[in-house]
Amino acid sequence: MNKPLILISNDDGYRANGVHQLAKLLSQFAEVVAVCPEGPQSGKSMAITVAEPLRVTRLTAYAAEEPGVEWYAVNGTPADCVKMAMHKILKGRRPTLVCTGINHGSNAAINVVYSGTMGAAFEGCAFGIPSAGFSLCDHSHQADFTPMLPYVRRVVEWMLVNPLPEGVCLNVNAPAVADLKGMKVTRPCRGHWDDEYREYKDPQGHTFYLLSGEYINDEPENPDTDEALLSRGYITIVPVALDSTAPCPGIEFLNS
Repeated sequence: MNKPLILISNDDGYRANGVHQLAKLLSQFAEVVAVCPEGPQSGKSMAITVAEPLRVTRLTAYAAEEPGVEWYAVNGTPADCVKMAMHKILKGRRPTLVCTGINHGSNAAINVVYSGTMGAAFEGCAFGIPSAGFSLCDHSHQADFTPMLPYVRRVVEWMLVNPLPEGVCLNVNAPAVADLKGMKVTRPCRGHWDDEYREYKDPQGHTFYLLSGEYINDEPENPDTDEALLSRGYITIVPVALDSTAPCPGIEFLNS
């Protein structure tokens, strides 16, 4: 039987443990091609490289260590990686699915619009390929992905036989707990980041800033959002649409 072809990418870079865990899992039942950024690209959303040359490196050492997985690095963004895979690396082969992650850190709530991991999933969706991004709410390089892996497999196997609506992909997040309660399909929590730029001085006395901040939940009493379910030990699945057109009552006045 022919195996499905799954394209994977991430925003933490090809060295990140999360994407290797994803590749090893999916290679058990699929042909896997991993095209990842050379280094960390968090917060890049669907940004693409326009005015700089892109280069592709085939990572033969990783391919030897992980049978069934082709590894490539691109000196660009996560969306660049998916575009490069589709136009150059796959040489006309069309993936059955695009799966991104597993991200080191949450992409729940408003984070979905900043995430490079979800940006790569959206890029797959833009090519008309069923796509999903996977994230673990743990930024540690040594994060334990083991508890969520059976759930990742369940989602991917479901996607292989249940086509998603056109223009829709999945944002899947898991809490960093050993005793997962299960999975829930839900909606993103309404909230915002209370951004703060901390000021520092470099050795030459020049001022620079680093982004910090705190996520503010605007509906803390709602038990059914992704943030609320994550806090109770559930993996969350949020279907998200590439088309961001929204109703705007009264704007018809501007028609002319």
